[in-house]
Amino acid sequence: MPTVSDCVFCEVVAGTAPAAIVREWPDAVAFKPLDPVVEGHVLVVPREHVDDATTDPVVTAYTMHRAAELAREMDHSNILTSIGKPATQSIFHLHIHVIPRATGDQLMLPWGTTGNPHDPHWCKVADALNAKLNATARPR
Repeated sequence: MPTVSDCVFCEVVAGTAPAAIVREWPDAVAFKPLDPVVEGHVLVVPREHVDDATTDPVVTAYTMHRAAELAREMDHSNILTSIGKPATQSIFHLHIHVIPRATGDQLMLPWGTTGNPHDPHWCKVADALNAKLNATARPR
């Protein structure tokens, strides 16, 4: 299997970069991200290097299948991937986030953010409400 020399996920797959592996299959690997958003958050990556979910739909399909297997073990979850930097993709090797969810966990999806998806989330609705509140606030 060809690897891309500067791809950290290819290095994880090859065993040359450290990772907390959660599960392995012949076609994919699941591991904990360096900065999980909640306990149990994992990344599922194909062993074959593809840049994103549109590069090779067949690879994407089997990688999504593996992500769904993990999600099936959770009561509730999000399964997410990004395609391109404007869509918050930061590592250009297909990776699918499987994120356990719970009622009231207050975790916002990436489209609730206005900048770096790893920064605290502040959505446009909150901005609008805050502006309206500030506009109607009376000086004391």
